[in-house]
Amino acid sequence: MPDPIKEEGPGETGQGMMGISDEQWRAITHNDPAYDHKFFYAVKSTGIFCRPSCKSRPPRKENVRIYGNAEEALEARFRPCKRCKPTGERLPDQEWAVQITRCIEMNYMEPLTLNILADMCHGSPYHLQRTFKRVMGISPMEYIQQQRTARAIEYLIHTEKAIHEIAVNVGIANTPYFITLFKKSTGHTPAEYRHKHRDKQTWGGNEE
Repeated sequence: MPDPIKEEGPGETGQGMMGISDEQWRAITHNDPAYDHKFFYAVKSTGIFCRPSCKSRPPRKENVRIYGNAEEALEARFRPCKRCKPTGERLPDQEWAVQITRCIEMNYMEPLTLNILADMCHGSPYHLQRTFKRVMGISPMEYIQQQRTARAIEYLIHTEKAIHEIAVNVGIANTPYFITLFKKSTGHTPAEYRHKHRDKQTWGGNEE
Protein backbone atom coordinates (compact mmCIF):
# COMPACT_ATOMS: atom_id res chain seq x y z
CA MET A 1 0.00 0.00 0.00
CA PRO A 2 1.61 3.32 -1.02
CA ASP A 3 2.30 5.85 1.70
CA PRO A 4 0.06 8.93 1.61
CA ILE A 5 1.75 12.22 0.87
CA LYS A 6 2.78 14.10 4.02
CA GLU A 7 4.63 16.99 2.42
CA GLU A 8 3.63 20.64 2.46
CA GLY A 9 0.16 21.26 1.10
CA PRO A 10 -0.50 22.23 -2.51
CA GLY A 11 -0.41 25.85 -3.53
CA GLU A 12 1.98 26.93 -0.77
CA THR A 13 5.19 27.20 -2.78
CA GLY A 14 4.23 26.95 -6.46
CA GLN A 15 5.15 29.42 -9.15
CA GLY A 16 2.66 31.28 -11.32
CA MET A 17 -0.21 31.72 -8.88
CA MET A 18 -2.34 34.71 -9.86
CA GLY A 19 -5.42 36.41 -8.50
CA ILE A 20 -8.71 35.26 -9.98
CA SER A 21 -10.62 37.73 -12.16
CA ASP A 22 -14.39 37.95 -12.52
CA GLU A 23 -14.04 36.70 -16.09
CA GLN A 24 -12.08 33.64 -14.99
CA TRP A 25 -14.55 32.90 -12.19
CA ARG A 26 -17.44 33.04 -14.67
CA ALA A 27 -15.59 30.64 -16.96
CA ILE A 28 -15.12 28.19 -14.09
CA THR A 29 -18.69 28.36 -12.82
CA HIS A 30 -20.10 28.02 -16.34
CA ASN A 31 -17.63 25.26 -17.39
CA ASP A 32 -16.74 27.37 -20.43
CA PRO A 33 -14.57 25.41 -22.93
CA ALA A 34 -13.60 28.68 -24.68
CA TYR A 35 -11.15 29.30 -21.83
CA ASP A 36 -9.44 25.91 -21.95
CA HIS A 37 -5.67 26.37 -22.42
CA LYS A 38 -5.98 30.07 -21.49
CA PHE A 39 -5.62 29.18 -17.83
CA PHE A 40 -6.02 26.29 -15.40
CA TYR A 41 -7.58 26.42 -11.95
CA ALA A 42 -6.57 24.50 -8.84
CA VAL A 43 -8.55 23.92 -5.66
CA LYS A 44 -6.55 24.16 -2.47
CA SER A 45 -8.99 22.11 -0.37
CA THR A 46 -8.69 19.07 -2.67
CA GLY A 47 -5.20 19.42 -4.17
CA ILE A 48 -6.62 19.02 -7.70
CA PHE A 49 -6.34 21.24 -10.79
CA CYS A 50 -8.69 21.39 -13.77
CA ARG A 51 -9.51 22.94 -17.10
CA PRO A 52 -12.12 25.73 -16.93
CA SER A 53 -14.55 23.45 -18.82
CA CYS A 54 -14.41 20.71 -16.15
CA LYS A 55 -17.93 19.55 -15.25
CA SER A 56 -17.11 19.24 -11.57
CA ARG A 57 -19.13 21.19 -9.02
CA PRO A 58 -17.85 24.79 -8.68
CA PRO A 59 -15.42 25.12 -5.75
CA ARG A 60 -15.39 27.84 -3.13
CA LYS A 61 -13.83 30.91 -4.68
CA GLU A 62 -11.43 31.45 -1.77
CA ASN A 63 -9.93 28.00 -2.39
CA VAL A 64 -9.21 28.61 -6.10
CA ARG A 65 -5.71 29.26 -7.44
CA ILE A 66 -5.14 30.27 -11.08
CA TYR A 67 -2.18 29.05 -13.17
CA GLY A 68 -1.13 29.94 -16.68
CA ASN A 69 -0.31 26.36 -17.64
CA ALA A 70 -0.46 22.82 -16.31
CA GLU A 71 3.26 22.72 -15.52
CA GLU A 72 2.91 25.56 -12.99
CA ALA A 73 0.07 23.75 -11.23
CA LEU A 74 2.12 20.55 -11.09
CA GLU A 75 5.10 22.46 -9.67
CA ALA A 76 2.79 23.79 -6.95
CA ARG A 77 2.03 20.16 -5.99
CA PHE A 78 -1.49 20.04 -7.37
CA ARG A 79 -2.53 16.84 -9.12
CA PRO A 80 -4.43 16.66 -12.44
CA CYS A 81 -8.16 16.03 -12.40
CA LYS A 82 -9.14 12.51 -13.40
CA ARG A 83 -12.27 13.79 -15.13
CA CYS A 84 -11.07 16.64 -17.38
CA LYS A 85 -7.43 15.47 -17.82
CA PRO A 86 -5.75 18.92 -17.81
CA THR A 87 -2.38 17.45 -18.82
CA GLY A 88 -3.97 15.55 -21.71
CA GLU A 89 -3.10 12.23 -20.11
CA ARG A 90 -5.18 9.69 -18.22
CA LEU A 91 -4.50 9.77 -14.47
CA PRO A 92 -3.22 6.32 -13.36
CA ASP A 93 -5.34 4.64 -10.70
CA GLN A 94 -2.48 4.61 -8.18
CA GLU A 95 -2.01 8.38 -8.54
CA TRP A 96 -5.75 8.89 -8.15
CA ALA A 97 -5.71 6.82 -4.96
CA VAL A 98 -2.91 8.99 -3.56
CA GLN A 99 -4.90 12.06 -4.60
CA ILE A 100 -7.89 10.73 -2.66
CA THR A 101 -5.78 10.11 0.46
CA ARG A 102 -4.51 13.68 0.30
CA CYS A 103 -8.05 15.00 -0.03
CA ILE A 104 -9.12 12.95 3.01
CA GLU A 105 -6.15 14.16 5.06
CA MET A 106 -7.02 17.78 4.24
CA ASN A 107 -10.76 17.41 4.91
CA TYR A 108 -11.21 14.67 7.55
CA MET A 109 -12.70 17.27 9.94
CA GLU A 110 -15.58 17.89 7.53
CA PRO A 111 -18.65 15.68 7.07
CA LEU A 112 -17.44 13.16 4.49
CA THR A 113 -19.55 10.54 2.76
CA LEU A 114 -18.55 8.44 -0.22
CA ASN A 115 -20.66 10.68 -2.47
CA ILE A 116 -19.08 13.87 -1.12
CA LEU A 117 -15.57 12.43 -1.46
CA ALA A 118 -16.26 11.28 -5.02
CA ASP A 119 -17.55 14.75 -5.90
CA MET A 120 -14.44 16.37 -4.43
CA CYS A 121 -12.13 13.97 -6.26
CA HIS A 122 -14.01 14.16 -9.58
CA GLY A 123 -15.15 10.58 -10.03
CA SER A 124 -18.16 8.36 -9.48
CA PRO A 125 -18.71 6.90 -5.98
CA TYR A 126 -18.62 3.34 -7.35
CA HIS A 127 -15.39 3.81 -9.29
CA LEU A 128 -13.73 5.69 -6.42
CA GLN A 129 -14.66 2.96 -3.91
CA ARG A 130 -13.46 0.15 -6.14
CA THR A 131 -10.23 1.85 -7.24
CA PHE A 132 -9.23 3.06 -3.78
CA LYS A 133 -9.79 -0.33 -2.15
CA ARG A 134 -7.87 -2.15 -4.88
CA VAL A 135 -4.88 0.20 -4.63
CA MET A 136 -4.84 0.97 -0.90
CA GLY A 137 -6.19 -2.29 0.50
CA ILE A 138 -8.95 -0.59 2.54
CA SER A 139 -12.09 1.35 1.70
CA PRO A 140 -12.17 5.16 1.58
CA MET A 141 -14.44 5.26 4.63
CA GLU A 142 -12.04 3.03 6.57
CA TYR A 143 -9.21 5.40 5.67
CA ILE A 144 -11.27 8.37 6.84
CA GLN A 145 -11.86 6.62 10.16
CA GLN A 146 -8.13 5.88 10.50
CA GLN A 147 -7.33 9.56 10.00
CA ARG A 148 -9.97 10.68 12.49
CA THR A 149 -8.78 8.20 15.10
CA ALA A 150 -5.16 9.27 14.65
CA ARG A 151 -6.05 12.96 15.05
CA ALA A 152 -8.27 12.19 18.06
CA ILE A 153 -5.36 10.38 19.72
CA GLU A 154 -3.17 13.46 19.26
CA TYR A 155 -5.82 15.64 20.90
CA LEU A 156 -6.33 13.19 23.77
CA ILE A 157 -2.64 12.95 24.64
CA HIS A 158 -1.46 16.47 23.93
CA THR A 159 -4.42 18.72 24.79
CA GLU A 160 -7.02 19.22 27.52
CA LYS A 161 -9.92 19.35 25.07
CA ALA A 162 -13.13 17.70 26.22
CA ILE A 163 -14.25 14.52 24.44
CA HIS A 164 -17.16 16.26 22.71
CA GLU A 165 -14.80 18.98 21.42
CA ILE A 166 -12.44 16.38 20.03
CA ALA A 167 -15.31 14.59 18.33
CA VAL A 168 -16.36 17.78 16.54
CA ASN A 169 -12.75 18.64 15.64
CA VAL A 170 -12.29 15.30 13.86
CA GLY A 171 -15.54 15.54 11.93
CA ILE A 172 -17.98 13.54 14.09
CA ALA A 173 -20.59 15.77 15.70
CA ASN A 174 -22.35 12.89 17.48
CA THR A 175 -20.26 12.24 20.62
CA PRO A 176 -21.67 8.78 21.51
CA TYR A 177 -21.05 7.67 17.91
CA PHE A 178 -17.50 9.04 18.09
CA ILE A 179 -16.87 7.10 21.32
CA THR A 180 -18.22 3.90 19.73
CA LEU A 181 -16.01 4.27 16.64
CA PHE A 182 -12.95 5.17 18.70
CA LYS A 183 -13.38 2.11 20.94
CA LYS A 184 -13.85 -0.11 17.90
CA SER A 185 -10.56 1.19 16.47
CA THR A 186 -8.43 1.22 19.62
CA GLY A 187 -10.11 -1.12 22.12
CA HIS A 188 -10.57 1.77 24.57
CA THR A 189 -12.98 4.64 25.03
CA PRO A 190 -11.40 8.08 24.50
CA ALA A 191 -11.35 8.69 28.27
CA GLU A 192 -9.70 5.32 28.94
CA TYR A 193 -7.14 5.95 26.17
CA ARG A 194 -6.27 9.39 27.55
CA HIS A 195 -5.87 8.06 31.09
CA LYS A 196 -3.75 5.09 30.06
CA HIS A 197 -1.38 6.94 27.78
CA ARG A 198 -1.00 10.00 29.98
CA ASP A 199 -0.02 7.68 32.83
CA LYS A 200 2.67 6.23 30.60
CA GLN A 201 3.97 9.71 29.78
CA THR A 202 3.95 10.71 33.44
CA TRP A 203 5.81 7.67 34.71
CA GLY A 204 7.87 6.91 31.63
CA GLY A 205 6.75 3.30 31.70
CA ASN A 206 6.14 0.95 28.84
CA GLU A 207 3.84 -1.52 30.50
CA GLU A 208 0.57 -2.46 28.88
